[in-house]
Amino acid sequence: MDNETVDRTFAPAARAALKDFPIEPENLSLVSLSENVTFKVTDGRDGQAYVLRLHRPGYHTLEELDSERVWIRALADVGVDVPTAVAACDGRYYVPVAIPDMGEQRFVGLARWTEGRLLSGVLAEAADQNVVENYFGQLGAITASMHNQSSAWRPPAGFTRHALDADGLMGDAPHWGPFWEHRVLSAAERQLLHDVRGRMYETLSGLSHDASTYSLIHADMHPGNILVDGNRLTVIDFDDTGYGWHQYDIATALTGWQTKPNAAEIEQAFLKGYRATRPVPDEALNLIPTFRLIRWMATIGWFHQRPELNRPASVFDERKAWVLEQCAVLQRGGSL
Repeated sequence: MDNETVDRTFAPAARAALKDFPIEPENLSLVSLSENVTFKVTDGRDGQAYVLRLHRPGYHTLEELDSERVWIRALADVGVDVPTAVAACDGRYYVPVAIPDMGEQRFVGLARWTEGRLLSGVLAEAADQNVVENYFGQLGAITASMHNQSSAWRPPAGFTRHALDADGLMGDAPHWGPFWEHRVLSAAERQLLHDVRGRMYETLSGLSHDASTYSLIHADMHPGNILVDGNRLTVIDFDDTGYGWHQYDIATALTGWQTKPNAAEIEQAFLKGYRATRPVPDEALNLIPTFRLIRWMATIGWFHQRPELNRPASVFDERKAWVLEQCAVLQRGGSL
């Protein structure tokens, strides 16, 4: 879907939803089209910028969206930099709007705009590897702070989010779809992924659900979801937040960098930052390679579910090749 089509399809709904919020909107512009449709809008009275998100239908209920907002607010209360939600005039944080061209209804939320560049872009331009490792150290510390909060936090009554447990990640109907059924996989590749999925399921089924290692996690904690503004790093896009193992968040931050020449140094920097904020035993960290594989297996399912987003084939091909290579190693009796 090109930008002109997106604007024609979704901008009228965005403008309609903005009537419910306490701003005088102007300069509505598309930011991104992914799972959700995101616009930037400014208040004509004072120039304050906001981000407006039309949440994709069928992914989260209104109760789940409200729960996401509640956790984000709780993270802000302990000093994690996160977006600030804006309530509608009647106190609601999400308002429903119709998308006639799509024959669907979406919930719309508004938050204050956060200035900055995506950390992924900053890292891509960094010539000094010390800079890269320093950012990963900061990312490790932020991740640990979030795990500290979620491990000790008691959500309010009615709080609900999905579970990224054994069933949610590697079950018969995983949260991000049956990755072993992706249309481009050969029969042999499907069988390989199916077999390794069973092994991963058994591994996850044996892990503890104690809050010290299993609690609310961001679940998409990679540099593309971190905004850099000077010394400030802001965590964004909590769309995938759910209950899961902390190692999944760690693996997500590191996955994509495992083939870099300084991959070991990057991981060491991340874990140094993490452990300076939250102690974690070596045996827990030994599971990171397993969760790294699980993460990219799950993202194959995401690609399978979202073909309309037209992600570059090279991105999928890289992930597919790495996953199949790792699965083959396991099938030969090797280790990750």
